[in-house]
Amino acid sequence: MSNELNSSGDNQLGSQAESQAGSALPVVGGELPSVGSIVSRLRFRQVALLTALDEQGSLHKAAEVMHMTQPAATKALHEMEDALGVTLFDRSPRGIEATELGRCVIRYARLIQSDVANLRDELQNMISGRGGRISIGTIMGAAPFVTRALTRLREIQPDVSIEILEDTSARQLLQLDQGRIDLMIGRSSVSSQPNLYNYEMLRGEPMCIVSGIDHPLATAQKVRLPELQDASWILYSSNMPMRIWIEHEFKLEGMQVPANVIETASPFVTVTMLAQSNMVAVMPLDIAHFFAAKQMLGILPVSLKTRIEHYGIVTRKNTTLSSLAKMFIQILRQQN
Repeated sequence: MSNELNSSGDNQLGSQAESQAGSALPVVGGELPSVGSIVSRLRFRQVALLTALDEQGSLHKAAEVMHMTQPAATKALHEMEDALGVTLFDRSPRGIEATELGRCVIRYARLIQSDVANLRDELQNMISGRGGRISIGTIMGAAPFVTRALTRLREIQPDVSIEILEDTSARQLLQLDQGRIDLMIGRSSVSSQPNLYNYEMLRGEPMCIVSGIDHPLATAQKVRLPELQDASWILYSSNMPMRIWIEHEFKLEGMQVPANVIETASPFVTVTMLAQSNMVAVMPLDIAHFFAAKQMLGILPVSLKTRIEHYGIVTRKNTTLSSLAKMFIQILRQQN
């Protein structure tokens, strides 16, 4: 969020709100207001103002977006801080910036707005007789499994609207936190706070080493990993589970991690580069089988010693899933 304010009015109003709120907010470690107190005092318009402040970077711009006067926006922000009992923004002559507590509240404000939007969409679909909507996140290796389940869901609910987002588990957890997806198929263990999520293990994700179909080793009967020590590699980004796993495999074979690797999580980029070079790459076996069947890559016969962590169904705790999301989860369980 920007620290810049576009008018002196923002600074004056921010300073005024700071002086007004200072005595009302508890010190660190103080008792927060009860849930009932917060619910009775917070309004949706205040929640919308909070996200507008985060997106616009100033009281002046946020007030314009909300069609409010600056004094009204300042008053609403002060009332929200007073209701929650915490300071949401630091004020200074340079502007305002969300505090650590403020960033937490902003995250939940986005969830509230997303849930209200989903509520409206679901009600509208029920009124109009349509089948509803579901948004699913998936890691690349689970994509074949997920798409089979979604095909079955469409057979049961032909009118359902489906959104599929493929990304890393870490980035999907952010989407889940913001309410942009209903659930994800991936790993909650990559989060610094995995206890914030429900996790139900589904299945393992076998990995393999792949190359272009014209690679010198593409027709070999057996390939040892050390034979690829000097190869040019396409790997996943650092700290991703699949990168950590292959580096462990290198270590078990007494190999150094390849230098000057190309990092990508995109199967399309990987397959394209393999077709144009003698590089090798790591890929989930289910995905590799799909491309191999189309003669777009070769699976090298490398014996790997360990397996990567299982993936599963990840949802936010204390969240009520829609009937469609529950149906989809049941289909995943049945086909596992």
